[in-house]
Amino acid sequence: MDAHLRDLRYFVTVAEELSFTRAAERLFIAQPTLSKQIRQLEELMRVRLFDRDRRTVRLTAPGEALLPAARELLQQWDEAQRAVGDAAAAASSRLTVGMSTSVGRGLLATLRERFAERRPACDLRLRQVNWTDPTAGLAEGEVDVAFVWLPFPGQEDFHVRVVAREPRWVAFRDDHWLASRDEVDFAELLDEKFLALPESAGELRDHWLATDERGGRAPLACTTVSNAEETFAALESGDNVVLLAAGNAEIYRRPGIMAIPVKGLSPTVLAVAWRRGDHRSTIRDLVEAVSAEPHSPPS
Repeated sequence: MDAHLRDLRYFVTVAEELSFTRAAERLFIAQPTLSKQIRQLEELMRVRLFDRDRRTVRLTAPGEALLPAARELLQQWDEAQRAVGDAAAAASSRLTVGMSTSVGRGLLATLRERFAERRPACDLRLRQVNWTDPTAGLAEGEVDVAFVWLPFPGQEDFHVRVVAREPRWVAFRDDHWLASRDEVDFAELLDEKFLALPESAGELRDHWLATDERGGRAPLACTTVSNAEETFAALESGDNVVLLAAGNAEIYRRPGIMAIPVKGLSPTVLAVAWRRGDHRSTIRDLVEAVSAEPHSPPS
């Protein structure tokens, strides 16, 4: 049985970071998953690649021998797939960008302007995809690149580049008890009825319910919504609340709906994602166009 390129990529990342924690963060996967894959690679090769204890991680002699070869294999595979992708792209000059919510933050204008400089003949199209698919069309092959919120199911199968980190806010109807507040601590929201993404959104659903930050208390998810329009229709018709990114609070500002910052929550992360097997240079140019400069959270 041959080693998978994914396992070699994981190995190289751990070797470069000499930390399973930092490597997992860089790969956007859970640390136990990374450790399991490295153990499987070691079992397959019948050697120990790392010496590790609670404080340090070091390459063994077999690990040192594997590292340059693994890097070369990954580079060759990337180059081969890029060549294949470029040949395929020669017959098609269109890229589709998926998203589940309006992106705003100047990202689309920046993307169009910078990408047009690189690829003036390429037709860039946008597609709105419901939250039933948290990959915004990537998983089903409907789009070439997508703006996604992290984390999402199957994230390890995609390349991900972060373009914005923002605080989470809470939105509600203007007659809600929160309407008199300028901000709120998340502990005060634990008994509120939250709008929820579909079950298929997995970790992303949990993120927007702040499940990991409830101290073990289950969220009161009263209504499932599949897109932004359903979200605000549900807010307007009931006493529900919903978490959203600070930037989206401005994008979706409308009469009868208010939003305020929430203290005590980790930031939310917006990223651009594309399939690991897609090495077209047009994809590379698009990703560079949207992430050439850091985008700060709205003030």
